Amino acid sequence: MTCRALLASLFGLASCMAVAGDAAGDVAGLHRDMVFDQYPDFATSSQLLRRLVSPLNAQRIRQQAHATGITIREQPIDLSKERFTVYVPAHAPPEGYALMVFVPPWDEAKIPLTWIPVLERRGIVLVTAAGSGNDEDVLDRREPLALLGAANAMSRYHIDPRRVFIGGFSGGSRVALRLALGYADVFHGVLLEAGSDVLGQQLPPPPRELLEQFQASTRVVYLTGATDTARQQADRQSRQSLKHWCITDIDARTIPWTGHEIADPSAFDRALESLDRHVADDTATLTACRARIEKDLDEQLDAAEASLARGDGDHARSQLQDIDLHFGGLAAPRSVDLASRLNVATSK
Repeated sequence: MTCRALLASLFGLASCMAVAGDAAGDVAGLHRDMVFDQYPDFATSSQLLRRLVSPLNAQRIRQQAHATGITIREQPIDLSKERFTVYVPAHAPPEGYALMVFVPPWDEAKIPLTWIPVLERRGIVLVTAAGSGNDEDVLDRREPLALLGAANAMSRYHIDPRRVFIGGFSGGSRVALRLALGYADVFHGVLLEAGSDVLGQQLPPPPRELLEQFQASTRVVYLTGATDTARQQADRQSRQSLKHWCITDIDARTIPWTGHEIADPSAFDRALESLDRHVADDTATLTACRARIEKDLDEQLDAAEASLARGDGDHARSQLQDIDLHFGGLAAPRSVDLASRLNVATSK
């Protein structure tokens, strides 16, 4: 069953998803078809490539664009053509609203009606974009739309910057994890509902300063149905990978008697409560963990450099590809320099 068909059967989308509301943007309530106009620097193509794509893959994208005469647009989204749905609680907490950016697996900008009382009670603004479902391109649409939604909500409403979160369901949850890692200076918690990936395999680590910020200040909450066996297994592998990368502020929650379904209001409420419970890692433990990763990275880069020095270009290229996938932004700029030297050596 496709994700869209599954959602239709689970929710009865026409009746159970909130889509009604005025288009006003500065009053409480549910607002659909909102048009935003703010373009933050962090949502440009340059930043997306730097933060979310491994260094060697980002280099390949630029090289391929240059070779084919394609200009990479610095802003891939025209906000005048995009529509967002926003829910704004009636009363903001003294420090400001919390913000939840929700990445959906479906195309419509819809919010479950049963979530609204939870958002209202907790003082959380929720923003979600249309045209950002699983069938859309991740780098060109889903990721920049989520970032633009976050930036415009923060500029329009009184948002507490310490309580800016991102989340998603199913495929949207996997996008949310990518964004939380690459934008740890924006998001301070991520809600992974029935979707996750392995850091260092399906998704590369971000640049060092962002990974370290994620390690120190981002709360990760997994929320998956008890009978959603495949996602439960994926969540276990994902949590193990985060711990390998020195990320320990993690909570795993299960929704009883539930399969691959959107969270009921009770489970959603508990997950949001957990997002606010940041638990800092022990400084000595974090320092030792980072040192272990650095040692492993240096050893692998040294091995690739040794292969290049003895003229074994094929082996060096294979080693660099593995390093780029596993260590991502942590390996730059040394990995990029080695790749350039390799290209020069093999072109002679």
